[in-house]
Amino acid sequence: MTTAAGNRAFLPEAIHQLIVEPVEQASIALQVSTVVNTGPADSYRVPLIKADPTAAWVGEGEEIPESEAEFGEDSSRFHKLAGLTIITRELAEDSSPAAASLVGQGLARDIAKKLDLAFFGTRVEDDIPNPEQPRGLEDIVGVNAIAAGNAWANSDPFVDAVYAAEAAGVSLTSFVANPADALILAKVKKAAGSNEPLLGNDPTQSTRRILSGIPLRVSPAVKPGTVWGIPTGRTIAAVRDDTKLDIDRSVYFTSDRVAIRATMRIGLLYPQPAAIQKITLG
Repeated sequence: MTTAAGNRAFLPEAIHQLIVEPVEQASIALQVSTVVNTGPADSYRVPLIKADPTAAWVGEGEEIPESEAEFGEDSSRFHKLAGLTIITRELAEDSSPAAASLVGQGLARDIAKKLDLAFFGTRVEDDIPNPEQPRGLEDIVGVNAIAAGNAWANSDPFVDAVYAAEAAGVSLTSFVANPADALILAKVKKAAGSNEPLLGNDPTQSTRRILSGIPLRVSPAVKPGTVWGIPTGRTIAAVRDDTKLDIDRSVYFTSDRVAIRATMRIGLLYPQPAAIQKITLG
């Protein structure tokens, strides 16, 4: 973690507290994924077991049949996610923690927003992939698709998702929906003639909603009409530990302003697509 020399009166050395921690707190993608912090590298790899070795019942003294596991891997190169903000010199020279926190929070919110858009979306635009952006969930082949009909009416598709994940050997830890869909789901009742809502409340966190026993999170980065079911450890965000916060006092010299730039390098991996649940309307 580094900051430009001669500017420590404005930004403390604890860049992790100013950028990394706020991004982790604001990004739904990082909240539902396993976050791996790693040193400088070009890419990050996760080994996969495509097929387990085969066991067999054998008699005493008999040869044990040979078998081999089938291995593979998922990998992602690190992609640079950068944010740039322009502030007045007066604010830049304010050494109070509140001034530094204000700037850091703004950059962190924008970085978290762009990360969520990449994670829940696609890097393909007009049939052309953007190589500078990591793969998103919409790019992954082999996720388990569940049709929910023409409207959110009951918990059936979400129950299907829970059991489909268990059939794949994992447990869902989060559903993630667009705010518009979450609002509709919040108004759905458990049964006809009932006033009991489909969504429950988490007794440990009053603001958290529960859907079929799984926490429901909300992100505008999710495509309307889609709810994602994310299992433990099956979406991985690899974050390099060389996050930087740099200051330039020369580029906006004539307007007496200061440029502040934050950069993070992130890779997104999906080692078991079949365990990820995509529930859609239509």
